[in-house]
Amino acid sequence: MSTYVVGDVQGCCDALQRLLEKIRFDPAADRLLCAGDLVNRGGQSLETLRLLHGLGDRFLTVLGNHDLFLLREDWRCPDGGSRNRELDRVLQAPDRADLMHWLRHMPLAHWSEEHGVLILHAGVIPQWSRQDTLDHAAEVEARLRSPKAGKFFARMGRNRVRRWKEERTGWKRRSLITDILTRLRFCDPNGKILGSASGPPGSVKKPYKAWFKHKTRLTRDTTIVFGHWAALGLYAKKNVICLDSGCVWGGQLTALRLEDRQLFQVEGKSRTRGGR
Repeated sequence: MSTYVVGDVQGCCDALQRLLEKIRFDPAADRLLCAGDLVNRGGQSLETLRLLHGLGDRFLTVLGNHDLFLLREDWRCPDGGSRNRELDRVLQAPDRADLMHWLRHMPLAHWSEEHGVLILHAGVIPQWSRQDTLDHAAEVEARLRSPKAGKFFARMGRNRVRRWKEERTGWKRRSLITDILTRLRFCDPNGKILGSASGPPGSVKKPYKAWFKHKTRLTRDTTIVFGHWAALGLYAKKNVICLDSGCVWGGQLTALRLEDRQLFQVEGKSRTRGGR
């Protein structure tokens, strides 16, 4: 039995199927994890969701920013009609309710005790330990699965708070947790995030730097597998592995086998490669 983590699929179902064939994925024995962003931009979001939903308990993803955007559209458009045509295909599908319920119950962060890896979509600020990350993720997960989820989606994207303070409460706290886990690339040593930058490490001014470059980071001894950063690309250093190799931008789709850290890739969607 093997366990694989795949990077940002973003609706590139054809590439995902080719990757599963390359690794000879056996749904009866193997397990598949994803670092988030199953949907959007690749043209096959509905097909991607159906394929992965069909794996049952052999599959788990952490939620990415595009996955949350789909969940917000599900809340905003109960009868369909999203301006995003690719996501509206999901909202018009007969199995919409099953797919959205399944996606909404996925975590924002996942710790594999067996493999010693923390999986999340974007990153963590220096002040968070591994347990802090899981605890804060659980706060948002509980709200997403509650009758108050609509209030969360109504305020999603409106947060202007950028510096983490443990004493923050309410929707600003949950929004900032969400931004850190699903959108973070750069931050300063005090946990202030830089929300708009998407370039490679070194492309922003001090005191901001790539979140994993801060020497005071409490998770520096934890192996973190993440995605979200196509401009960083496939990046595998000590305790830091980025699997977003730009599949939807004409790059590759990447999988990591956790047992031996072997990497596998297939060519992604043919289009002009770009940023976010």
